[in-house]
Amino acid sequence: MADMPERRRAPRIVVPWRLSGRVLDGGEVRILDLSTAGVGIEHVEPLQPGASCTLQVPLPFGSLQLAARVVWSLVRGGGQIREGDPRFHYQSGLAFTGLTPEQQAALARALETLRAARDAPDREAAR
Repeated sequence: MADMPERRRAPRIVVPWRLSGRVLDGGEVRILDLSTAGVGIEHVEPLQPGASCTLQVPLPFGSLQLAARVVWSLVRGGGQIREGDPRFHYQSGLAFTGLTPEQQAALARALETLRAARDAPDREAAR
């Protein structure tokens, strides 16, 4: 079977723990994956593809507010994101827009932290 070519502009890191964020004026989200170009999120409020939004991401070294554009959004099912939420939810892909050099640097640090957390069990198993 042939490998599918990577369509993303930057490699993504799957978030190895439950990381919540917030789309301002849109509610709480769960961050599924993150790259320097965008983010995959899960949420209960619909987002319209093509719409602009601001994503607030709490990181270990400070919170970031990042401008983004909704690239895609699909209805998903199979569980609640938070207690009391409906059983259906959405998953969306956001592309970051107009990042400052400081925001890019903070995202790079966040990706290194995520990469280290993801790889930590592999290092322990190799010992």
